[in-house]
Amino acid sequence: MGNLTAVGIKKAGDGRHGDGAGLELHKSGATGKWIWRYSFAGKRRQMGLGTYPNVGLSDARKERGRWALVLSQGNDPITERTARKNAAKAEMERNDPPLEVLAAQVLESKKAGLRREGKAARWLSPLERHVFPKIGRKPISTIHQSDVKAALSGIWRTKTPTAEKAIQRLRIVFRQGKLMGFECDPFTIDAAQHMLGEVVHTAAPIPATPWQDVPALFEKLEDQGAVSSCLQLMILTAVRASGCRGMRFDEIDGDIWTVPSERMKGQVGKVRDFRVPLPAAAMDLIERRRALGGAFLFPGPKGNPVTDASLSKRMRDMEEAGRPHGFRTSFRTWVQDTDACSYDVAETILSHSIGGKVERSYARSDLLDRRRPVMEAWARHVTGLQSAGVVALR
Repeated sequence: MGNLTAVGIKKAGDGRHGDGAGLELHKSGATGKWIWRYSFAGKRRQMGLGTYPNVGLSDARKERGRWALVLSQGNDPITERTARKNAAKAEMERNDPPLEVLAAQVLESKKAGLRREGKAARWLSPLERHVFPKIGRKPISTIHQSDVKAALSGIWRTKTPTAEKAIQRLRIVFRQGKLMGFECDPFTIDAAQHMLGEVVHTAAPIPATPWQDVPALFEKLEDQGAVSSCLQLMILTAVRASGCRGMRFDEIDGDIWTVPSERMKGQVGKVRDFRVPLPAAAMDLIERRRALGGAFLFPGPKGNPVTDASLSKRMRDMEEAGRPHGFRTSFRTWVQDTDACSYDVAETILSHSIGGKVERSYARSDLLDRRRPVMEAWARHVTGLQSAGVVALR
């Protein structure tokens, strides 16, 4: 028998009270914690066995005896307990994974069909910011629609696009999880969305520089470094930032630039490489960048392509109201106002899909030759040659 009794513990004051064989109660007021002191490999160690009064004297002695047996077998009790906890946790996650673990597994299974394996669209970002901090560690089987509602209610009407992405991706996670055999139902997400309520979100269009003002902006960007040159090429070609930022010299053949499919917008496997006819002004810009050396036309400080953030910052620093992506709107509005080309040609320049799936399966031309004169005319406007009555020569 040890030195302590249940009645004696209640009457004992604050401090350390030994029961024998290394077991101690460290008491403070009406509560305390059980500590077992032992030696392993010549080192003194102490192991917590629970809190008093949640763990009584009898249970503390049993727990000490349990781990003393492990010690007698030549194993360190603390190390053994940690290993058992980790094994139990791993087993639980295999049978009933936490939401954030299952979401990572689902993303892994979908990577092949996502641009840059989901990094381009930051597939998990809405969940990591707004859902995982609240319910990410909950086992998937225990998540109720009220949990999802509580996680997203704060942004449902204030950050609607982000909240809708979160709902969409949660639905994918739950649907995939059910197919994987876990106890979860996509209806949970449907019910949560119903509980969050109807919301009408009017997307604000991306600010665009009026096409009449583009020549002045283009001139301001002249000879201002990689970021400004990238913006100039975006203007001249109407190609998205993702295509222009990573542009390499080996993608150019004569006056044709082939943008790889992985930098084009759309689902992997459904987007082809995109040929861009380069007007004379673009070719001149490219040759000036080529003289600087390197593989990329627009390298940042560390040699990697300039970032989206740097492009937007350059526009803000110039106090330009339009955004880089708005250059495509500038071009498209110029086409409408000047009747520069047909609808099909304009949409192809912007790499937009035209017609239905069946129609596209037959109409496979990229209208390259019909796009050339349009891009030259746009470049003449952009560089001010058209208004000055100057004819650009190759």
